Amino acid sequence: MSGKNRRKHKNYKTGRQVLIMIAELLLIFILLIVAFGLYKWSKLGHGRINLKNLEAYKDTGPYTNIVLYGLDARNGEVDKGTNSDTIIIASIKNKTKEVRLLSVYRDCMMQQKDGTYAKANAAYSYGGGEEAIAELNRNLDMDIKNYVSVSFEAMIRAIDAVGGVEVDVQEEEIDYINGYQMEIIKVTGIDSWAVEHPGKQILNGVQATAYSRIRYTEGGDFKRTERQRLVLNEMLKNAKKLSLKELNDLVDEISPLISTSFSLRELLSLAVNINKYELVESKGFPFKLDTANNPGGIKGAFVIPADLESNVKRMHKYLFDNDSYKPSKKVKSISDEIIYMTGVTEEDGFDRDKNSEN
Repeated sequence: MSGKNRRKHKNYKTGRQVLIMIAELLLIFILLIVAFGLYKWSKLGHGRINLKNLEAYKDTGPYTNIVLYGLDARNGEVDKGTNSDTIIIASIKNKTKEVRLLSVYRDCMMQQKDGTYAKANAAYSYGGGEEAIAELNRNLDMDIKNYVSVSFEAMIRAIDAVGGVEVDVQEEEIDYINGYQMEIIKVTGIDSWAVEHPGKQILNGVQATAYSRIRYTEGGDFKRTERQRLVLNEMLKNAKKLSLKELNDLVDEISPLISTSFSLRELLSLAVNINKYELVESKGFPFKLDTANNPGGIKGAFVIPADLESNVKRMHKYLFDNDSYKPSKKVKSISDEIIYMTGVTEEDGFDRDKNSEN
């Protein structure tokens, strides 16, 4: 393995805990909005799906599996036509309400509906929530049937609805914040003003979103993820302080920018147990991986499962306590094809769990 690839692996590990925190905060925030916004159900975008098209492999028994999508939807589109830059599987053990989260890397190579291969985040663009769920079920032997997705603009409006967020802005970040703001204002039509000095201050929705996009300072892309965690954490703290009326106003702001396949009855069932949920563990997928540019002639920088079959076995052990799980013929076939295209085998991968780096 090249030194360059080894450094990339270290970056993935360095950002692991940050990704975990983002996953947890996103889940809590979505459940909070759902719980206080049920009576405004008619305002939520309903993502219609055909269960026959979801390619669910097998029933995972006493677990409810949901996939959460964060969309790079700058035009407000939440049904399809945009990539899903955040992909989080939430598996709830029905009896105990324990929740395990699995963040699927957006650049992970996966088989698409037509048999070709692309990044995991592409399926939502092709076919919305239905095809995005089918992609996960197909590649991971899952039985996911429901999703919740949140758009790019939803976060901006949510930040404003909770009164902004407090951030300790660094001198080197100011120019990037103001630069990104210009693009965001142009895309969303939401006005803002320049950040003029470093130090602790309240950032509005546009400013905080611009802050979250910075990736050119020290730490690169994973420092950007830390900034996103900070913003989400501040949002959650502020949302918990809101009155019922203020929470209703928050739902008014972002409900047109949310899509979900859940029925009202299903959401009520989830919301009634909101205080019982316990986040017990979070991990990233694939567990063992390599990275490659333009693998098999497919343009782009990919995360390669090393290999898919062994990663799926570990995933079922992690999510469902299944020590003896045997991947389906479909997963084995996909795994063999990825190895053939990329040359990456199980021996080539970097195991983040066994090579922890704090």
